[in-house]
Amino acid sequence: MVETSVRLLRLLALLQVRRDWSGADLADRLEVTTRTVRADVERLRVLGYVVESRPGVAGGYRLGVGSALPPLLLDDDEAVAVAVGLRAAAAGSVRGIEETSLRALAKLEQSLPSRLRHRVDALRTATVSAATGGPTVDAATLTAVSTAVHRHERLRFDYAGHDGTATVRDVEPYRLVYTGRRWYLLGWDTDRGDWRTFRADRIRPRVPTGPRFTPREPPGGDAVAHVLRGVGSTAWPHPARVRLHAPAELMAQRIPSTAGLLESIDERTCLLHTGGESLANLAAFLGTLEVDLDVLDPPELRAVLRGVAARFGRAAATPPA
Repeated sequence: MVETSVRLLRLLALLQVRRDWSGADLADRLEVTTRTVRADVERLRVLGYVVESRPGVAGGYRLGVGSALPPLLLDDDEAVAVAVGLRAAAAGSVRGIEETSLRALAKLEQSLPSRLRHRVDALRTATVSAATGGPTVDAATLTAVSTAVHRHERLRFDYAGHDGTATVRDVEPYRLVYTGRRWYLLGWDTDRGDWRTFRADRIRPRVPTGPRFTPREPPGGDAVAHVLRGVGSTAWPHPARVRLHAPAELMAQRIPSTAGLLESIDERTCLLHTGGESLANLAAFLGTLEVDLDVLDPPELRAVLRGVAARFGRAAATPPA
């Protein structure tokens, strides 16, 4: 019986790592006959796993999707990745999954062998978060929006503008984009006949969803770039446009995508759409880039930079005796 149980676990692990298996391949891996494989597949089905089978020369076995969640087999790296992901989710930007994530994490950590528990503990104690934080989004909202995106169904929702004005929007949802600070929905606004970007924390979906639609391609075909470009004037209290005297490829290695959007101008310069909580913080950030630059706007930022340059000039002068 113990040998059979061990073989069932090995069979389940094989079915999880590859989509399709022939009976002969499974029998060869498990060092049994194809008849034994068929019997073990039936045992897995009794335990609640959906194992699809196809007869014939091109047939075989495939792990399907069931109505309930059966036990999962994870290798070492997968178990550590899930544990780290659950801990991040418990302190993340999606409201309503914190407690669920902690419960799942507790169950997982109880079953982890000591060697893996040490790896998870080491990651937890050795890392700190530099996330600036942003408004949290209800998990049900993200689920409703992502489902409409996946099914290509029009979405009607109540939306609160930045000035508090409430409107009802009818949108063909294209993608959810997470910038590290906020969740956004990019979609085609049917009433306005144009692409619009909506903050997910201000969305209240209405049910049922609307009719299906054929998805459009956003300008440039890049949802992330379009969202970052669109929210540049609203995501930061002090937005700015700066021309950098360096190739866009080089600056992309220094500037994270959450800090701004880069556009190539030519082989030697690029345009940075960015912003900051204050002009002083923005000036300090630009100083870390270590390249020549031209501030296109706002003009107030140039005044701040002149003040910083004057202070640095005095600091760099030879100190008095």
